[in-house]
Amino acid sequence: MSKSGTAHSALFRRRAETAPPEAGGVEGDRQRSHVPTTRVGLELPAGLTFENWESAGRELSGIVNSSSWWLGDWLVYGKDHYGDRYERGVRAAGLRYQTLRNYAWVSRRFDMKRRRPALSFQHHAEIASLPAEEQEQWLDQAERQGWSTKQLRTAMRLARGAEVPEAQRTAEATRRLAVPDSRLQWWHKAAARSGVELEQWVLDTLDSAAEQILEKLQEQAGSGIAGAGQQRCLTG
Repeated sequence: MSKSGTAHSALFRRRAETAPPEAGGVEGDRQRSHVPTTRVGLELPAGLTFENWESAGRELSGIVNSSSWWLGDWLVYGKDHYGDRYERGVRAAGLRYQTLRNYAWVSRRFDMKRRRPALSFQHHAEIASLPAEEQEQWLDQAERQGWSTKQLRTAMRLARGAEVPEAQRTAEATRRLAVPDSRLQWWHKAAARSGVELEQWVLDTLDSAAEQILEKLQEQAGSGIAGAGQQRCLTG
């Protein structure tokens, strides 16, 4: 793990609950070289140097990126080892289930050896649905070109537009669907009671609904044809 992703930093420190020392002298200089942290924010000292402010930004960026991987790996471990009990741990974490689930999905798609420290978690998330070989190609390009997440997304969109037929592009666009957390949890419960993973339950349910609708439309069409034939017999 890079320095910027470490949990303990020489720059950041938890704010002491006791009264702060005097601002003057060596101790005051030391105070200004740190960025005290609390559960609700950073207390940036007035005398913070530009170098320390800039360094704080780099460390914060690294911590945010690393924490996505950390949470994803944490949820994967819980799901693999604790069965239904892991949901209790998810609630205890105080984060939205859908957010954690996305972290876990990306973490499963990239084992530790394939994760690129030079690229963000979001870079990996952009290509997580692709086969491993394509993932590596895009990661190589993003790392070599120094692409931002937006630039990677644009390059992928352009590549799909040039190579993928319109019907397939439409199918690709329908693969992502925004679902409220309450409804997602409801679906998870139904899938668990059916004894299948959520993804399989969703596919089975949609397939069944589509089959019923198409059969109904086919019956209606058949009835219409039969009725028209009967009408011709009566008027012929």
